Amino acid sequence: MDMDSASSVVLQALTQATSQDTAVLKPAEEQLRQWETQPGFYSVLLNIFNNHMLDVNVRWLAVLYFKNGIDRYWRRVAPHALSEEEKTSLRAGLITNFNEPVNQIATQIAVLIAKVARLDCPRQWPELIPILLESVKGQDGLQQHRALLTFYHVTKTLASKRLAQDRRLFQDLASGIYSFACSLWSHHTDCFLQQIYARDEAAALSSLERTLLSLKECCMYLFSVIMVLMNRLHGCFVSGRQVGSDSTCREKLEKTIILYTKVLLDFLEYHPCAFIPLIQRSLEFAVTYVFTPAGEGVTFERFIVQCMNLIKMIVKNDAYKPAKNIDDSKPESLEAHKIKTAFFTHPTLTEIGRRLVSHYFLLTEEELAMWEEDPESFAVEETGGDSWKYSLRPCTEVLFLDIFHNYSQTLTPVLLDMVQNLQGPTSVEDSVQLLMKDAVYNAVGLAAYELFDNVDFDQWFKNQLLGELQVSHHRYPFYCFLYIFCFFFFFECDTKMQVLHVISCVIERVNIQIRPYVGCLVQYLPLLWKQSEEHNMLRCAILTTLIHLVQGLGAESKNLYPFLLPVIQLSTDVSQPPHVYLLEDGLELWLVTLENSPAITPELLRIFQNMSALLELSSENLRTCFQIVNAYIYLSATEFLQNYAESLCRSFCDLLKDITNEGQVQVLKVVEIALKVSPILGAHMFQPLLPAVFRGIVDGERYPVVMSTYLGIMGRVLLQNSSFFSSLLSQMASECNQEMDQLLGNVIEMWVDRMDNITQPERRKLSSLALLSLLPSDNSVIQDKFCGIINICVEALHDVMTEDPETGTFKDCMLMSHFEEPKLSDDEEPPTEQDKRKKLLALEDPVHSVSLQQFVYEKLKAQQALMGDQGFGVLMETVDTELVRQLQEFLQGL
Repeated sequence: MDMDSASSVVLQALTQATSQDTAVLKPAEEQLRQWETQPGFYSVLLNIFNNHMLDVNVRWLAVLYFKNGIDRYWRRVAPHALSEEEKTSLRAGLITNFNEPVNQIATQIAVLIAKVARLDCPRQWPELIPILLESVKGQDGLQQHRALLTFYHVTKTLASKRLAQDRRLFQDLASGIYSFACSLWSHHTDCFLQQIYARDEAAALSSLERTLLSLKECCMYLFSVIMVLMNRLHGCFVSGRQVGSDSTCREKLEKTIILYTKVLLDFLEYHPCAFIPLIQRSLEFAVTYVFTPAGEGVTFERFIVQCMNLIKMIVKNDAYKPAKNIDDSKPESLEAHKIKTAFFTHPTLTEIGRRLVSHYFLLTEEELAMWEEDPESFAVEETGGDSWKYSLRPCTEVLFLDIFHNYSQTLTPVLLDMVQNLQGPTSVEDSVQLLMKDAVYNAVGLAAYELFDNVDFDQWFKNQLLGELQVSHHRYPFYCFLYIFCFFFFFECDTKMQVLHVISCVIERVNIQIRPYVGCLVQYLPLLWKQSEEHNMLRCAILTTLIHLVQGLGAESKNLYPFLLPVIQLSTDVSQPPHVYLLEDGLELWLVTLENSPAITPELLRIFQNMSALLELSSENLRTCFQIVNAYIYLSATEFLQNYAESLCRSFCDLLKDITNEGQVQVLKVVEIALKVSPILGAHMFQPLLPAVFRGIVDGERYPVVMSTYLGIMGRVLLQNSSFFSSLLSQMASECNQEMDQLLGNVIEMWVDRMDNITQPERRKLSSLALLSLLPSDNSVIQDKFCGIINICVEALHDVMTEDPETGTFKDCMLMSHFEEPKLSDDEEPPTEQDKRKKLLALEDPVHSVSLQQFVYEKLKAQQALMGDQGFGVLMETVDTELVRQLQEFLQGL
């Protein structure tokens, strides 16, 4: 590409590529794509995005194309790789100046340089680091910031390389620049603190940005910065009192504080022994700001979470605990334990425990508002996994659990005293007291195991909680029954059964209104399940509770899968002894889980491995098994059929040999649903079953319900997978030693004769659509059966057509144009996820998407065009005149 003429051409294409008009944008993008492999293209892009006079959007796009080109064409072995000469020129051009005025473009250029550095530094680009260091030391503020930004991205990228040789190179680099990065960080921090006190906010913001970048540099090299960092953290909070919440510095200051505490946490996690000298200062700092008035007005949520995690990790760290035999303990473990024991005095623990419960456990106004206005969102707030690392409420509860477990002798009297102060009923008008009772009950629930020897839970249930359950206020009983559940695995077994029964009834009654209160159930049900391993009847009660809970949660029940799916797996595994007791409820739970599942998961799919053995039992649970199969097909037909259709087909073939007519219908309905959801894959997967269906139609199956199902299946195949129908017809003709046309004629004749066996309007319409799909045809057999086909069509038109009294015209009442969420009254249950899937499927189903009236008209017109007016007239004469009159009436206006 000629450089002199190329710049204007590329610039024009980039300008067009930023257009909102697709007619302009698409050709420009295609042209740029073709230039990607042209020599000189990236040199032109470099000149364009370095030209600060050009439009920002054009320059931004030039940077992005350059960056993408590095990924595709910079490596020497890549197809259409850039020449070494052009790469040398580009590397030099990228670091000629660091004066980009636009922040977003400066960041992209820094990332771009880092991408090149990952491939070429230091061998092909030894000058990069020295130039960056020189630029960072410069006096120009913009140049210094941009160089520092680039420096950060380059070192971050180099640090991510994992080959041993690359790691050695990075260590050599780090040893040379670490002290410089730390001194730079210290300098900018001092500048920031001075500027804050001088109330020079613009300069302070600039220094704080540089502090953040240089600190990130330090963090990537060594943790020795920790010792200085503790003093800096305190300085940041002192300065924080000078920075208002609306200050432009506030956000950057908070980011800096979070980064400081993250360094502490990382150091503690990866180097616990080296952290021992910092335990005392870290605990003093965290407890002071989180549990005393010193933190009021300056702390913020993310910082509180980090400090709580710091305390938790120190309390729980195994490296800081002596061995059971003191003589076997490591000296460093004894030292850490000594420091912790000296810090966690009785007054300190009492203050931490009380403040955790009375301050951090209280529901906030925002949480209460969400509870009232949007209970579903409140209910699905993440509370599992690693959420304690990032979210305040789970973080608070986890810290409480760990501290209570390690210092239960001190904290048990503190918590029991709080319980005693809340004895008796609380007025529903006293919101402060009600919230405090919620917080204390929550704490008791979390610490229940530690309190077992100190609380008579049966007596507390009878004397306190049972009375509160009688309060009529809409929110109050929920608090009570959830906390009853927290404690009830300390009752005797019969009491547990009774409480579970009550909870199941409550969940069933309130349905989706259970969602705001589900957190406690989710927390304790797994513990109860594990405890009840030897009590199968209690486990049956748990399964019943889970069934109602899943129905109440709807799609949000997916959050229960880590517990729910292993329960279903065990309950429905016939190789496990408990299945004798759990199978019926386990199957019901499996079904409602599928019906309410928003999407398939590998674990949910894997459970189906239990089904083959269940189908072999041919027990009274067979109907539920078929419903489960149907639910999988509705949920994810492709994945399910590809994984399990072969084994399912074998099971069905075995079942059909010895099963009642009703059982046959249930089996065949599964096949019919598979064809409905996935006509191509369904027919292919269940092909071994279809010859028996075909023979049943030809032989005139004498049970009407079975025959109706046969015709429904064959109707789907004929209408939606005609090529498969042809191959099946050919196969059956060969088996029966008949001509294909003769066999087809027999099928149509029997179809017409047994139309009265079909009672569902949907299947009657399907039959007419399927037989009409044979038209237009010059096949003499089909024309011979034309009268019968028209007869079926007119019958179906009577079934589905409704007359508009105002216009006198007919309309197909089965047509569905769009899916609407139903408007429910207070006492109506919302549709399940499976209900929604069925509605969406119906929108694509020919029965609900094709007008029978229009389809009949088009097929007759096509047959007329094929045969000519005279031939078609002769064909129509084979139809009863009354049928013709009725047909014309339905088709009027078309």
